Amino acid sequence: METAIITGATKGIGKEIAKAFLKRGYTVLGIGRSFHADIEGSFHFIEIDLKDYKALSNKIKEIDKEYEISLLINNAGVGYFDLHEHLSPLEIHEMVSVNLEAPMIMTNMLLRNLKRNKGTIINISSVSGIKDAPRGAAYGAAKAGLIHFSNSLFEEVRKYGVQVINISPDMTMTDFYHYSDFTPAKEEGMYLQAEKIGEITGFIIDNKDHALITDITIRPQYNKIERKPKNS
Repeated sequence: METAIITGATKGIGKEIAKAFLKRGYTVLGIGRSFHADIEGSFHFIEIDLKDYKALSNKIKEIDKEYEISLLINNAGVGYFDLHEHLSPLEIHEMVSVNLEAPMIMTNMLLRNLKRNKGTIINISSVSGIKDAPRGAAYGAAKAGLIHFSNSLFEEVRKYGVQVINISPDMTMTDFYHYSDFTPAKEEGMYLQAEKIGEITGFIIDNKDHALITDITIRPQYNKIERKPKNS
């Protein structure tokens, strides 16, 4: 049985990706800060705050010794969207830590394991890392860094049989926008469904031996947001 590590695996996109790979017979080590998901199968929750790099490093050392890892999915993300001068230093630090630093640390510590198993690394980025993101400059910068990391790492490890895939979804109907003053518009075609991103991720892995897709962008047909009420 193959083993996958998925960060942010108990809600939103991460939860749907975890379910997709549990259906494919994987053992899933789901990393998150809290467990509040109805996930059935060989799922093991590991509580880690990705901002705490020392705790993260220590836990990944334990995982590396105990498991043979064939799939690492860096999915966890956090976003604060506002004019840049309105962001707090703590919010900027959190976005860089979770969106960029944690994936780099986890990849660094598990890479020998993944090389040994000719494994796959999937980084869930964002369209904000590709296009200009007004009111999301810091978030977009962190995600752009993750995309560049993915592309450069692939050139570094492809000779060992390790695959690196970057997936950049557009606005998805999850609670990701909890801290924002906007949300995806509710009309059909205005947003992505987390379940579909899980299915696409599984499809990429199902077909990776035939044609490796190293970079994929997923967008809804239309583009519209809704402003939240002032008191929400």
